[in-house]
Amino acid sequence: MADTLVAGRPVTAAPQVPRSVRLAAHAAALTLVPSGLWRIAIALGWDSGFTDEFLRPGNLPGAGSFYLIGLSLLAEALGLLTLGLVHRWGEEFPHWVPALGGRRIPVMAAVIPASLGAALVTLITVTGAFAWNDADNMGAAGSPEGGHYWLMTACYLPLLAWGPLLAVVAAAYYRRRRRGH
Repeated sequence: MADTLVAGRPVTAAPQVPRSVRLAAHAAALTLVPSGLWRIAIALGWDSGFTDEFLRPGNLPGAGSFYLIGLSLLAEALGLLTLGLVHRWGEEFPHWVPALGGRRIPVMAAVIPASLGAALVTLITVTGAFAWNDADNMGAAGSPEGGHYWLMTACYLPLLAWGPLLAVVAAAYYRRRRRGH
């Protein structure tokens, strides 16, 4: 095992990562949790206030539940990749990976997807925030109102921080890894 032991426990964090960058990476991953939990609750049959054909309570749980849960899991998995930018597994392939185990990950192989992801997520979430109440969004007939509306809004609001946090962590990763070469 390539991890260093401190007080008998493996250290998996990458060296020289400032605490603020570690916190930003964890915050980025956590921004997806509220909306994911909201979707999973709907998938399990919670009445979210939607009355449209797909999301109304009578249809869920059902076939649409797989989509809602799958989307939540995929989004969180993508968010958790941010942690690789502050941990050793984001700098070196784990030893169990066939043919690549133990090799250094090229800096740009992490920076390019992280930067593109940050830009895309920022574009999508900011555009979505400006269109949140449009007639084809939360202003549509059958969308939640009152407390359901505000709960959904509160659950999706943290997503606005995902892109900028990912950008900060990706830039710090780039600077740290380039300094190391």
